[in-house]
Amino acid sequence: MKIIAIVSAKGGVGKTTFSANLSMAMSRTGVPTLAVDLDPQDALRLHFGLSMPCGDGLVEAVLTGMDLRHALLQTEFGCDLMPYGQVEEEDREAFEHLLREQPLLLRQRLEMLNLPEDAVVILDTPPGPSVYLTQALTAANMALIVVLSDAASYATLPSMVGLIQRYCLNRNDFNDYAYLVNQVDHSRQLNSDVAYVMRTQFGKRALGLVHQDQAIPEALACNQFVCDYDKHSRGAADLALICEQVLSRLALSYRTAA
Repeated sequence: MKIIAIVSAKGGVGKTTFSANLSMAMSRTGVPTLAVDLDPQDALRLHFGLSMPCGDGLVEAVLTGMDLRHALLQTEFGCDLMPYGQVEEEDREAFEHLLREQPLLLRQRLEMLNLPEDAVVILDTPPGPSVYLTQALTAANMALIVVLSDAASYATLPSMVGLIQRYCLNRNDFNDYAYLVNQVDHSRQLNSDVAYVMRTQFGKRALGLVHQDQAIPEALACNQFVCDYDKHSRGAADLALICEQVLSRLALSYRTAA
């Protein structure tokens, strides 16, 4: 299996929305896909139509010593989901203590799932440095840094690259990291210009853009993914292209999504 960590140095960049839609896009190409929520906000489930909190999630499975299969949810969208779970504060603290004490915990527990060799696990992480980010980067074969085309996002990049260099680049099983510029609005000149400068600087590590598209939040409001809500939208096309780029970089075979 291949593990992709979706990361960002700051909040509000649309990372969880991107994680959910990328998971769905990959699943539609025939790649077995598991989306894992490493964020205590437990918000990834909302993108899969699960409005009620999930008690039996990742945290409970780890703290009780259960096989992580007990935390897997088969969604109606074809992509499996492992929610963070609704937990009490003391359980969250106990879980984070375990993550600090066992740096390879997440990687080892995911390997015990015995997923197919061509499976992809997508880890949605909270913004900024945290024990969750450390675990995700330690486990990842690839990291995707989500940024907005603004000065604030640009200023945070060195810290995120520093973390990737520390936890990823010295490992033989780490493929590479790439950048995703999200919510690009070409009707706003500064936004468009910053996106161009970013992609130029990122070079070969730049993935395709995800443009500002009202179809993406509308799809969430309707408990759908953008590829189902409006498959001809700009957002759906952007996500399909990025999905193909990521799978190609991981050398995974796939079929073109319908």
